Amino acid sequence: MGASSSTEQVSPERREAESLAASTGALTVLEKSFSNLSDPQTQTIPISSLQECFELSIDYQSCEASFKPENFPGLLNHLNHSIVEQFFSAEENGLNWIAFLNGYTKCCGRMTTSDSLNNLLRVFGSTITKSGATTGLQIDSTDCDYKINGHLLPADLLMLLWMCWAMYWDSRNSKGGVKFDLVDVNNLVLSAVSSCGDGGSELNVWDDSLLGSDIQLPIGKLHVWVLKTVPNLPECLVQFVYSRLSKFAPQQEKMEASSSSTNDNHSNSESHTYLLTPGKAWSISLTLRSTMHEEILKTCFAHHDEVKENLLYRASLHGKGLNRFWSNVEGYNGPILLLISATSEDHSWTIGALTHQAYENKDTFYGTSGSLYAISPVFDHFTSSGKEKNFVYSHLHVAGYEAYPKPVGIGFGGSNGNERIFMDEDFSKLIVRHHAYDKTYHPGSLFPNQGYLPTEAQVLDVEVWGLGGKKVKEAQNSFLKREQLFTEQRRKIDLKTFTNWEDSPEKMMMDMVSNPSAVQREKR
Repeated sequence: MGASSSTEQVSPERREAESLAASTGALTVLEKSFSNLSDPQTQTIPISSLQECFELSIDYQSCEASFKPENFPGLLNHLNHSIVEQFFSAEENGLNWIAFLNGYTKCCGRMTTSDSLNNLLRVFGSTITKSGATTGLQIDSTDCDYKINGHLLPADLLMLLWMCWAMYWDSRNSKGGVKFDLVDVNNLVLSAVSSCGDGGSELNVWDDSLLGSDIQLPIGKLHVWVLKTVPNLPECLVQFVYSRLSKFAPQQEKMEASSSSTNDNHSNSESHTYLLTPGKAWSISLTLRSTMHEEILKTCFAHHDEVKENLLYRASLHGKGLNRFWSNVEGYNGPILLLISATSEDHSWTIGALTHQAYENKDTFYGTSGSLYAISPVFDHFTSSGKEKNFVYSHLHVAGYEAYPKPVGIGFGGSNGNERIFMDEDFSKLIVRHHAYDKTYHPGSLFPNQGYLPTEAQVLDVEVWGLGGKKVKEAQNSFLKREQLFTEQRRKIDLKTFTNWEDSPEKMMMDMVSNPSAVQREKR
């Protein structure tokens, strides 16, 4: 078992298995977990022990979503059996070291996102079957290959997303006994329905009955939708398997595996009051990587105080308007997510813009990269097209006369006067134009039934979240303290300047009024 000694003869099969496992960076954790899970006499892991390792039972306190499939709670009771069955091939005595490594590599090895998604669908299909529920998902497997066909219904997709959410939450929870909320991911389901269903673009997404409808989402189209819209979704299975095996490693490995996760298994109900709810934050995180991915997930998993650290501005809290906005975001030199909730034609919707640099007061477009988001009721995101670089526009009033004044407000994409998104300086009116005006971001609708003509909407609320991490926030806090200090110094009156009455401007004015014909001697 484990790493071989220098004198032990290593078979080519074992050497290859260890090499593939090492390429994932998890070989040390796998060695320790195998040592703790295996039977010392047979040097194999009993199947029952491995199934117990992946057992996931949840106790959710509440659910953000209005529609809840009845089969979901029982579905997760069969997740552990499905994972073991799909990836770990055991002999009569159990799972030996090579089979254990090969099983992990099949599930979590280096592979394309498409293959990783197929693994997730295989686990989901097996879990559905074991739970006794029915689905249109068809998995035809052979000795060395498998094919996935058929379709999912909107309720099936919702359960798949919730299964991923439960696995992801568990992978970030180091204590076990998870209690959490089922987040509202209806925006993702409606996005898939609009993209994959027959006549999806013409469906009324404001109709809640769509979630329980019998609209078929073909697996081929759904596959494309995941890769385009939520490419990080398959990582939930990978992180779950790794985190569960890490818990059977010694304390040092456990701490390393959970260093990036929260140790609190509480429900962050306070964050539900923000525009960036846990469900919306998770949706956006599935499009991001690196620091931004971790920072936005604090809305889902962190304490309320930690969540507030990333909130730079909220119109309903700090006041509406560009000046209030600027006083809260100035000096933050990192990625920034701006969310706008608006209403038009009796429907409310939320859009967003992610910029990878600080906001600047300029009368021209600027920026190096960014993305636009349709967040609710239908989720989508639009990255840079590479054709133009009009990522962001943020312009305040300037002192003095302007012969040709530029628009005052915040904009994204398009050009001056024809921005794809433009919010006025009072944060009361929002104009959204068709993607034909914009060559910076990829095309697509930012809200349902968006037409070619510009849409004018009323702004309900605005939020700005900093995604640069702790150091960027600390740097901004230092900047704001310096600015406050300079402001206080400029407001102070130098009393010595006004103590000499004879030299004061007031004395001169009074002398001129009392005796305007008097000759005033100029002092040289």
